[in-house]
Order: sequence, then C-alpha cells, then structure tokens
Amino acid sequence: MSTIFHLSFPVENITDTKKFYVEGLGCTAGREGRGSLILNLGGHQLVAHVVPAADQKQKGIYPRHFGVTFETEKEWEDFLLTAQQKEMTFYQKPKHRFKGDRIEHRTFFLEDPFQNLLEFKYYVHPSAVFGELQCSQVGEAH
Repeated sequence: MSTIFHLSFPVENITDTKKFYVEGLGCTAGREGRGSLILNLGGHQLVAHVVPAADQKQKGIYPRHFGVTFETEKEWEDFLLTAQQKEMTFYQKPKHRFKGDRIEHRTFFLEDPFQNLLEFKYYVHPSAVFGELQCSQVGEAH
C-alpha cells in the first residue's frame, strides 16, 4: 500500500504557522484559505486550522504530538543541526532513549507557537518502527 499520511491540528494564525513550519521546518506550503493552510512535511499532508485560541497546553509529551521518523541517523543529525541553527523552540532536548534495547532511538521535541509538539526521531533498528512486538514499552511512563 502506498499512502500519504494526513493530520489536521489547531493553530491561532497563518503568519506564525508559516514562520514555524515553512521557514523553520522547511515544509512546503500548499493551498491556503482564511482559516487553514496545507503543508507538506516529508511527503505527508498537514493541515493547520485556525481556531480562536489553541487548546490548553498539555502537561508533557502525551497524549498529543506528531512528527517524523528518519531512516538514517545522519538525516536525524542534520535536521537537529538545522533546528539548532534556526534557534527553534525545543520542548525536549535531544536524547538517546532505550539504549541497548531493540527499540533504541534518538529523539527531540520542538514546540510550535501554538503549543503543538513535534517529535523527530531515528530508530537504531528499523524494525522498531512497527515491530519488536516482544517489547511492551511504548514511550516513557507518564
């Protein structure tokens, strides 16, 4: 199956959305209306919808965040360097999670101007993206 992932999320205005997602993350802007903007993030469709006030800020990275899983560590490191050079807002600094386990990965979180959290990660073992069913842990305790 060849598919494109789609995600809609709340924002407060299009100007700050473009600054963060297009200028910061390097997304390509698509169709734009008064109340929404389509973005291309790694070949996937994000739709930012303007709401009067973004939802109350969540406490921690759960339950809601989205992002990109890189296929190579170099891609992850290059993207991390770009985010640092652009002085983007880090919600969680880069870290190495579950070292030595089959679900070992490197990750960091950015926060957009509307308190939406984005995770960028790289798995040491590609099978951990959808597999490694013997591992019961998903994320950190919350």
